[in-house]
Amino acid sequence: MNKPALLLVTMVLSLIALSGFDSSFSFEKDFPADLNGPDVLAFANLVSTVEIAREKFRSLAVAMPEEAYPWQPMDGVRSVSEVYQHIAADNFFVPTLMGIAAPQETGINEDASTFRAFQERELTRDEVIETVEASFEFLSRAMQATASDLDRHITLGTSETTVGDVWIRAVVHLHEHLGQSIAYARTNKVVPPWSN
Repeated sequence: MNKPALLLVTMVLSLIALSGFDSSFSFEKDFPADLNGPDVLAFANLVSTVEIAREKFRSLAVAMPEEAYPWQPMDGVRSVSEVYQHIAADNFFVPTLMGIAAPQETGINEDASTFRAFQERELTRDEVIETVEASFEFLSRAMQATASDLDRHITLGTSETTVGDVWIRAVVHLHEHLGQSIAYARTNKVVPPWSN
């Protein structure tokens, strides 16, 4: 991971830590002792923020009543259900760009059309919640599998980047949709369980 990206990750994670978030992620438990370099330490913190997002998405998805799942703020914008399905699809899809195969039952591979097909499925509220949880489990395992490979160069479309950079983009994407989900919840008079 290059120094500007490492600095950005460190700053973001410091702000999150100061905000009082907690996580059960353990660097010592989840990463081997021979991966204790500064890049890997910052990456462990990035993985930890995914676990925080995972818990927030799960608790918010559970708090949203079934009748709110089709709600959307206007035509042409994703509904509550579609936002969660988009997150799940992305969690399964992004690792395929780094050569990590998604679970076969998802039908997702590195072809973006499989990502689109997955997120357009008709699912019940309970199926959406289950799918989001499974996608975060897969994403976390995929991130940990690449902890020693962050500087490996990969191609996204026509751009050259690194594995570490893709993970930063994935985490930013998660938080973009977490904010969207919070706004959707509050509009439907649902208070996010972790706040007042």
